[in-house]
Amino acid sequence: MRMGRTEHVNGIDLHYEVEGEGEPLLLLHGFTGCSANWAHVFETSPRGYELVMPDLRGHGWSSGFDGPFTFRQAAADLLALLDRLGIGRVCAIGLSGGGQALLHMATREPDRLEAMVLVSTAPCFPEPARRQMRSMTVESRTEEDWRLMRQWHRHGDDQIRSLWRHASAMQHSVDDMNFTGAELAGITARTLIVHGDRDPLYPVEIATGLFAAIPNSYLWIVPNGGHEPIFGSHAAPFGSTALDFLRGQWA
Repeated sequence: MRMGRTEHVNGIDLHYEVEGEGEPLLLLHGFTGCSANWAHVFETSPRGYELVMPDLRGHGWSSGFDGPFTFRQAAADLLALLDRLGIGRVCAIGLSGGGQALLHMATREPDRLEAMVLVSTAPCFPEPARRQMRSMTVESRTEEDWRLMRQWHRHGDDQIRSLWRHASAMQHSVDDMNFTGAELAGITARTLIVHGDRDPLYPVEIATGLFAAIPNSYLWIVPNGGHEPIFGSHAAPFGSTALDFLRGQWA
């Protein structure tokens, strides 16, 4: 049974969902998504794992949407949550923005991550992503966009507008996501990099660059995969492959 909980960390109420029993597995959703998105990847809790699924700062049920957003701050929130839960070392999966937060965690406190899966993750924002950010205005959103966001984010329309404004503001960001090769080389976690070869935001060269920079990393290019290629027909093969990797079966 999935249970919702909240911890007060770094001045915000950070909501997270817990499901299953076993070793903790941290699941981090993408920017403007929420913890509920993982139900489309793992319909039931994987054997041997307790899923810990936070809503990042400003997302879902979490507060903090009225302040600035950085992935560096999101990582600090997540490390504080792990401290509060008494989790010293963890495996994790990060999707897009969740992967960006994982990169900050893995470079800031390398010993906290045993293994991680980075899906559609970039160490910096290339021009195709910035072009998308420039289009993320409140005025350009469709009724379907509003319908989905109202399902995921539970503090009302002001929260949703704030998230879209944060997304648009990232077009100007130059220091939050700007990892050097030396910083990436300091990552000690076993790392699986999953990337679609048709990702419109992060060209596939982003993934090969991460693979070259992160020691003890593996690369899975998803054929005909777009951004976040782990949903729909991709969900089952992604779930089984990622779990095999995290369990150390690739050693």
